[in-house]
Amino acid sequence: MTILLAYVARPEGEAALEKGIEMAKLRNEFLLVVNATAGGSGADDPARASVLEVERLEQRLATCGVPAEFKQFVRGRSALEEIEELVQTRQVSLLVMGLRRRSPVGKLILGSMAQDILMTIECPILVVKAA
Repeated sequence: MTILLAYVARPEGEAALEKGIEMAKLRNEFLLVVNATAGGSGADDPARASVLEVERLEQRLATCGVPAEFKQFVRGRSALEEIEELVQTRQVSLLVMGLRRRSPVGKLILGSMAQDILMTIECPILVVKAA
């Protein structure tokens, strides 16, 4: 079984990473950490992990005490599409993701990828907030 962690390069992504590692240890499961952004002209997407962040993540996963892997997808698909495909093709027992606080107006104007994931993905989801 696999715990899938939707990682963004923000404090809520770090909170999700720590909780995902904790859950993988507790459940004795493989941890797959995914950073997915649409790519293209959005190269400055704040959710995308930089080269230095990727190196730090890979080092953290190598020493976290559970079998783990990091994948970064930048191929023109939304994070929802990438996560949905992974849930359908892997034995995902749990999806872990971070959530940031947004005002009601911010949610209305910008939409919410987290909300789309919560409403679409067909597996248990653990949502965590940054401290």
